[in-house]
Amino acid sequence: MPCATTLAGMQPTYPAEAAEFRSNIKAFLKENLPADWKGSGALGQEEAEVFGTTWRKTLSENKLLGLSWPTEYGGPGLSELEQVIIAEEFQKAGVPTGGPNDVFGIQMVGNTIIHWGTEEQKRHFLPRILSGDDTWCQGYSEPNAGSDLANLGCKAELDGDEWVLNGQKIWTSAGHLADWIFVLGRTNPEAAKHKGITFFLVPMDQPGVEVRPIRMISGESEFNEVFFTDARCPKDNVVGEVNAGWGVAMTLLGFERGEAAATLPVTFRAELDRLTELAKSTGASDDPTIRQRIAWCHSKVEIMRFLGMRSLTKFLAGHGPGPDAAITKLNWSEYHQVITELSVDILGARAMTPSGEPPKSAFQADAAGTPADNVRSWTDTFLNARAGTIYAGTSQVQRNIIGEQVLALPKEPRADAGSWKDVKS
Repeated sequence: MPCATTLAGMQPTYPAEAAEFRSNIKAFLKENLPADWKGSGALGQEEAEVFGTTWRKTLSENKLLGLSWPTEYGGPGLSELEQVIIAEEFQKAGVPTGGPNDVFGIQMVGNTIIHWGTEEQKRHFLPRILSGDDTWCQGYSEPNAGSDLANLGCKAELDGDEWVLNGQKIWTSAGHLADWIFVLGRTNPEAAKHKGITFFLVPMDQPGVEVRPIRMISGESEFNEVFFTDARCPKDNVVGEVNAGWGVAMTLLGFERGEAAATLPVTFRAELDRLTELAKSTGASDDPTIRQRIAWCHSKVEIMRFLGMRSLTKFLAGHGPGPDAAITKLNWSEYHQVITELSVDILGARAMTPSGEPPKSAFQADAAGTPADNVRSWTDTFLNARAGTIYAGTSQVQRNIIGEQVLALPKEPRADAGSWKDVKS
């Protein structure tokens, strides 16, 4: 077990050997941060971008990226417990655990390559992900294949030693910045809907790839459309087997939804502390209804923390991400809409004319060190939280996964049992 709990407080405690590792992480932070450091959230936008680039390089040089990755591929091979300790100490110090692209490069495609990739793919792609030489984006959703991902129609055909891709992807986060995209393509239109799909690693810098930005309600354009017109990738850039990419895709979604189960509550706790500070400073905490809503948020963060500890125990036992990752995704995405709605209610009329710095990230909570009274941070995070119950699988999809694959409830009747071509017609 990674931790024990006391009956009095039900507070998880770490084994004694974790103390030395925690001390080492604290020493690393003290050595690499300024004495007057207040957290990346306290920096201006340009300062934060410069710091983020420098900080990621520092993490890479000290083997503090890809924390669970084996040493032969450039990772430190740390345990899940050690990763939680790093998340806790980095949160206290107000520094990120990686760069903005590491969700796609490390957490998603990197972990998937470790799980499914060939030895050649691991030795080529993984070190380049850690060094930052390659940046990634996700080619999953299409205009007719969002929650129903298996309805995808992006076509891939083998031409000699290369695959040729034609089709469209949408909601491609950071697609305008990435030089690689992992793509689900249909390689056998005669097969059943969830079969005949293959997982590709495709270079973005080629004439056959066009990226168009999508403007969001927040005013940002982090999402994109990606169009493939005879785009190409090497024959060997298939992860897993040809026509068997659905299992690879589900592994990646498991990493996306569940790998951070034990560390996300640390981030959400810091955000809730800032909200509580905001409520006190504005006098909103005198309202019993506001206090009740804050208490509800506290209970949800605690539930996520204990679910994270359970996930941590599972990983330490050698189990990879499974369908129960849907529980994590469902919990945090629905919770984050509620707490950000509360932040806007506490701000009142000020939320209509937000001032201050925009959030350092468009996803989940803003960076540690962000002032509690930064109105722009709260309102932009509120707007971004609306998408949390859609991306990485809608709440409805998560509930189906939990019901069918975790609780073993009867599956819903399917209207798409034939081949993809039959379904489309």
